[in-house]
Amino acid sequence: MDRKATAQWKGDLRGGAGAISTQSGTLSNTQYSFKTRFEQGNGTNPEELLAAAHAGCFSMALSLMLQNEGLKAETIDTTCTITLDKEGDGFAIKRSHLDLRARIPGASQDAFDRAAQAAKEGCPVSKLFDTEITLDAKLES
Repeated sequence: MDRKATAQWKGDLRGGAGAISTQSGTLSNTQYSFKTRFEQGNGTNPEELLAAAHAGCFSMALSLMLQNEGLKAETIDTTCTITLDKEGDGFAIKRSHLDLRARIPGASQDAFDRAAQAAKEGCPVSKLFDTEITLDAKLES
């Protein structure tokens, strides 16, 4: 299975701008720039897209791990924070932090913790990242 996205950039780093599109069409000429990446502005940036991918992948993986425990989630709400830090002359993604809040009828804390940890380690996006991945998981009643 292959998934594709395209990016086009015009101009120099600070004054230039680009557009990102996905094969599915969900993103279509979505703008990105130095300002949307390092300051505030309308549009997206690579780190925001990575955060969305990690949150979505982890949430789906957790639903599978819960299923393996004989459980079904009412809700899985995941927020991912990607941290981009200055490193030498450039930048590096240093952390991906997952903040999970879930409602899972009949789940014990142990089963929830096992499933969340397995999802964190087993989600394909987690496997892609060569960075520290942390998880704050809360089972809500």
